Amino acid sequence: MQVFRGVHHAALAPACALTIGNFDGVHRGHQAMLALLRSEAQHRGLPSTVLTFEPHPRDYFAALAGKPELAPPRIGTLRDKLYELERCGIDQVVVLPFDQALASLSPQAFVDQVLVQGLHARYVLVGDDFRFGARRAGDYALLDSLGTERGFDVARMLSYEVHGVRVSSSVVREALAAGDMDRVGRLLGRPYSISGHVVHGRKLGRTLDCPTMNVRFGHEKPATQGIFAVRTHGLAPEPLEGVASLGVRPTVEEAGRVLLEVYCLDWPPELGSEGGYGKIVRVELLHKLRDEARYDGLEALQAAIHKDIADAKAFFQAQGRQTTRDRI
Repeated sequence: MQVFRGVHHAALAPACALTIGNFDGVHRGHQAMLALLRSEAQHRGLPSTVLTFEPHPRDYFAALAGKPELAPPRIGTLRDKLYELERCGIDQVVVLPFDQALASLSPQAFVDQVLVQGLHARYVLVGDDFRFGARRAGDYALLDSLGTERGFDVARMLSYEVHGVRVSSSVVREALAAGDMDRVGRLLGRPYSISGHVVHGRKLGRTLDCPTMNVRFGHEKPATQGIFAVRTHGLAPEPLEGVASLGVRPTVEEAGRVLLEVYCLDWPPELGSEGGYGKIVRVELLHKLRDEARYDGLEALQAAIHKDIADAKAFFQAQGRQTTRDRI
């Protein structure tokens, strides 16, 4: 999969089949749309292309209004989004910076400058609630009309439902906020995960007898926070079970950055104490153990961490017993 920043890159294909959206979480509704896009693209002999935005448009407008609380919690980072889009078989992704220039484009100007002149779209697939252009003035009917005039086909996909519930990023955020990781998995069609580089931290975990890997989450408002039983990919041939904290570490840091701290229950000895740094890992958050909390000192924090480790081990043991019963 090729990734481009902006719509006028010289390496972009001369024509494409396109869908447009934020794709936060790349949930099952998104996956159904991407499958339809791929089918149409193959039929037409065009590369399947996703146009997405960074930052999220609602992030931009919240910052513009000076009201960060209006920005939606973020399900995944740009890296997570691109990883899932590639897994869905998309050929090209164009990441368009959402800024004042883009936000001020009229619907007609957006179509002409971005879809026609920039991406050379021949087929455009959108969702049933798609809006575009300044003040969200453009809708499906206008896009269809402009497509007829500018020479590209337009199609609309209706809502995708699971057990009678429309799957959307908002519904995924609600499930994440509630810590209902089983429901999140059903909405996503996979375990919820966060990926990133392992970075150096304060090494506090070593003094607490539980060394951790640090993975930064690139947004201030993750859609979930707390302590989780996790499975980490990217360190060893097989995924590693563990426990992780996603949040701002209130006991040890004031106004800290959002960080995912992972403790692996069985650290591969061949990695040594420094072998994880710089690696790109993907951490699946399988089960929420509890909310993040502030403790009166490091001794209380250490006791809580060791209880979390015991609870994570109990979770995985129960999972193992369930798997054995399923096989029987």
